[in-house]
Amino acid sequence: MIRNKNSNSMDIARKYLDSLVIEGRILGSVHPSTKTSFLGMEFDTPVMGAALSHLKPGMAGYAEGLKKANAFCSVGMGENDDFEKVLATGAKVMKVIKPYADPEEIFSRICFAEEHGAVAVGIDVEHATNSEDDQDSLVAGYQMKQPTLEELKTYVASTKLPFFFKGVMSAKDAVTAKEIGAAGVILSHHNNIFRCAAPHVFLLPEIREAVGPDFILIVDGGIEDGYDAFKALARGADLVSVGRPFMPPYEAEGPDGVAKTVEEFTNQLKAMMLRTGAKDLASIDPSVVREAYWM
Repeated sequence: MIRNKNSNSMDIARKYLDSLVIEGRILGSVHPSTKTSFLGMEFDTPVMGAALSHLKPGMAGYAEGLKKANAFCSVGMGENDDFEKVLATGAKVMKVIKPYADPEEIFSRICFAEEHGAVAVGIDVEHATNSEDDQDSLVAGYQMKQPTLEELKTYVASTKLPFFFKGVMSAKDAVTAKEIGAAGVILSHHNNIFRCAAPHVFLLPEIREAVGPDFILIVDGGIEDGYDAFKALARGADLVSVGRPFMPPYEAEGPDGVAKTVEEFTNQLKAMMLRTGAKDLASIDPSVVREAYWM
């Protein structure tokens, strides 16, 4: 039984993001660039598509919209034939795989991704159980299982593609992920599966300090606009992963709706960069972010 609103990680994260205020540094500012390099590829924005699954208009159109915006794309659960359609769009895509109870299911999906042109793979380390208990669950009819550390090592070692763990929410786990060969982590409570989770943007500075500058940190969930994106980037994220805000525009306008929303987020991010004296993403100064203790 959920006793109060504070047990909802989405609400906690929202409250924390809203408590962050920004110091203005406008004198001498120039119109900024949001171009970013990720896995050796160049993108126009650090706003990427989250690993959504089973979108009604189809996953391929979602990827097409992100490609139009020259933004990175990740996709979640789905069969290989649907994933092949996503890759056929030419979008740069990461496949995020569920923690299936059968390891061969995971290995086969990693192999398919590598052979068909994905640029990265990952695994939802937190999605084996639901928020109510610790029992392995069924997801879309598939049995899940919490992966062991040894299993995670074998998944990373099975591919030449950069590997990401989605669901990491601490410096300790981020360091472990780095030690076993991951290219980065996706900080996510997976839409409140992890109840009472400390906000990822709150944790970002200590995670960044623990893993160093070259380990990739992606913030997933709760990024509702470019202003949120700025706060996450300023506190140590390399990219911000956006999902739900893309869904209504995609349903209404197809790929163009996704591309327009990426552009809107990016323009808001640029406005924050202009007002804080950041000419590019590397120039964003973490000290402009202040915690409003009175809020």
